[in-house]
Amino acid sequence: MKSVSTSRALGFGAVVTVLLAGLFPVRVAAQEESRESDPASALSAALSAACRANETQFANYLTADNAAAFRALPQEQRAAFLKRFSLADGPGKPLFSSDPQNHTVLRCVAGEGTAEFRFGDVRTRENLAFIPVSVVDAQQTEFGLVRENGGWRLLSLGLVLLDIPQLSKQWAEGDLAAREDSAVATLHQLAEAIRTYRDAYGKLPDTLAQLGPAPKGEISPDQASLVDEHLAVGSAGDYQFRYRIVSPAGQDDPAFELVATPDDYGKAGRRSFLLDAAGKVHGADRHGGLATADDPLISDAQDN
Repeated sequence: MKSVSTSRALGFGAVVTVLLAGLFPVRVAAQEESRESDPASALSAALSAACRANETQFANYLTADNAAAFRALPQEQRAAFLKRFSLADGPGKPLFSSDPQNHTVLRCVAGEGTAEFRFGDVRTRENLAFIPVSVVDAQQTEFGLVRENGGWRLLSLGLVLLDIPQLSKQWAEGDLAAREDSAVATLHQLAEAIRTYRDAYGKLPDTLAQLGPAPKGEISPDQASLVDEHLAVGSAGDYQFRYRIVSPAGQDDPAFELVATPDDYGKAGRRSFLLDAAGKVHGADRHGGLATADDPLISDAQDN
C-alpha cells in the first residue's frame, strides 16, 4: 500500500521530537493507570484514536481548553484535524508492533495509504515528556504535551502552543488555496488539450466533450481522447469549467477562453478564474460568479 502524501502531514519528519499528552479511556483501572504513567502508551492511544477518526476519544488527549474548542468545531473541521494528525485520508485501522529495541511501531492503514510512526526512547522532564518519532515521507516538527489532571495532554505544535480553532482555520485556508491552485493548473491542462486538438484537426473543438475519451482505436474529431471523462463534461476537483470560442478584435482566426468557478463558493474555493484568448489567467473573488478579463492577472501561460 502506498505511503501517505506529505501534503497531509502536520509536519512529522524523518525524526520528530514529540512532547506527549492525552490518555484514552480504558475499561480496566490498571490499564488506565499504566497509560497515565506511560507517555509512549498515551501517544499510541492518541494516534490510534486519530487513525480511527474517533473524535470523542481524541478530544480526551487535549488540554481542557483545546478539548472544548475541538468539540465546538464543525464536524468537517474536526474530521480534517484528525486526518492531518494521523496523516490519513480517512478512517483507518491502527496496527501495532515493536522494533528490535522494543519501541512502539504504529501503522495507520487507511484507504488511500499507510502512515508509519516509529517511536524512539522516551525522555521525561517533570510534567513534560519527549519522544522522538520517525514518520515516513513527512517533514519535521515537534509536539508538546503537558501533564494535566493526572493525564498527558497535547500542548503545542512545533514552537507554537496548540490552538485548535486557529490551526483548523489555517489548514482550511491552506486546503482552499490548494484547490484554487489545482483549478488554475486544470485551466492550463484544458488549454493545452484544445491547442493539441486544433493542431491535429485544423479547427477548435465545438465543445469540451469532443476532447473526451474514445473507444480503443477510434479516436476522431468527436472523441479525441485528450482529457478524461470528468474534464470532458467540465468538472474537475471542486471546480466547474466552461469553454467558449471567441473572435478577438483584429484577429482573423478564432481563439478560445476558459473559465473556472467553484462548485461550493467559500468551501471549494473563493476565486473564479479566466484563461483569456492570449493564454493568460485572471482571477478574483466573484462570490461564485464568472471571472472576467478585467480581473487581476495571476499567471501566464504559453500563447495559444
